[in-house]
Amino acid sequence: MGNGTTGVFFRLILATVFLVASAAAQAGFQEGMKAYVAGNYPVALREFKALAIKGNAAAQFWLGWMYNDGNGVPQDYQLAMLWYRKAADQGHMEAQFFLAEMYDKGHGVPQDYPQAAAWYRKAAVQNSAIAQHRLGVMYAYGLGVPQDDQQAVSWYRKAAEQGNMEAQFNLGAMYRQGKGVPQDYTEAMSWYLKAAEQGNVKALFNLGEMYYQGTGVPQDLVQAYKWLSVAAIAGHEEAVKRMQIVEPRMTPKEIGEAQALAQEWLARHK
Repeated sequence: MGNGTTGVFFRLILATVFLVASAAAQAGFQEGMKAYVAGNYPVALREFKALAIKGNAAAQFWLGWMYNDGNGVPQDYQLAMLWYRKAADQGHMEAQFFLAEMYDKGHGVPQDYPQAAAWYRKAAVQNSAIAQHRLGVMYAYGLGVPQDDQQAVSWYRKAAEQGNMEAQFNLGAMYRQGKGVPQDYTEAMSWYLKAAEQGNVKALFNLGEMYYQGTGVPQDLVQAYKWLSVAAIAGHEEAVKRMQIVEPRMTPKEIGEAQALAQEWLARHK
């Protein structure tokens, strides 16, 4: 699974473990979850499959997850799709998201952006932040839906307000470029900062760029060098090149101050 999807794993456990209707089913599901977390995949497979066949949406989702990741079973995207769809058709939000992602990436089926957008929407209206962000991307690029910057902004905002890092960055970019919203550098800086606080490397770099250019804020080479330094340490190659342009315009004292600020920021965000 791609970045941003595997991180939901333990939240999914907490979200689904108490959703099984009957006491007997809940006991079986909890046994399956304990086995899965412990890496005892044969027991997890047995418990999930027994409940999934009876129509339990949570078990269907986790059975799909096992086939998707190849945990305890040979990886099989088609079987993952089958079980995700059974759960998704019952309104299971996470299944709807992962079904959409499989259509989006062409795993188990030919790539199908309209289907991906449709399933992202179903999860998004259930307040899935990651689905809201993905739906925003679909609108931004016209993938499976008509290209619509205002719709992109709307969905990015919903996800960003829930703390989705990528949505925060993308919303900042929309404000910076004036796409779907009036151009507003202050808002762009605000959303970039929220994403940067979560470690988004692109946001770190863009903050450095905006301070260097004096876009939305007075030009400040110390702040520019600080953010570019943090981005460079995080692996942003362009930040290294930009630092080489900024540095000759700074005094040794300013460089030292910027480096100290960067180290302070890094120490707070270990």
